[in-house]
Amino acid sequence: DDTTGGAGGAGTRGSGDAAQIEGQGADISGGVSSMSLEDPASPLSKRVIYFDYNSSALSDEGRALVELHAQYLTAHPESKLVLEGHTDERGSREYNIALGERRAGAVQKIMQLLGVDAAQLQAISFGEERPVDPGHVEDAWQVNRRVELLYTEHR
Repeated sequence: DDTTGGAGGAGTRGSGDAAQIEGQGADISGGVSSMSLEDPASPLSKRVIYFDYNSSALSDEGRALVELHAQYLTAHPESKLVLEGHTDERGSREYNIALGERRAGAVQKIMQLLGVDAAQLQAISFGEERPVDPGHVEDAWQVNRRVELLYTEHR
């Protein structure tokens, strides 16, 4: 990403809001503690948060996803989560490592504020080193600006 300053808010790729996450085939009224991480119909199967260019702020949809995973983690204290911060290729390697750390750290901070034990979380940054899409256009850069939520028992 770039070193010139940031655009505001962040987003998860695609349209929608928290209701879209909640309405993905699973009834969350009973809580996420009974949901499976392996069920593709579960909102917990969504494990990537996308960010705007040069930003580490979460969108409403991104925050809703973080809240769901935080609820799961507080209900399952044996579970651990690695938060991998990533960026697109623009900017220096050092800047992108720092931006990936800010993105992963933002997710970690929200989860801890929601009651997740710090011992359950590990935030790391890969910067631009692990692109999902190796292209050099905006569509590729959009999918590369992300934090991946990786449960260690499901890696």
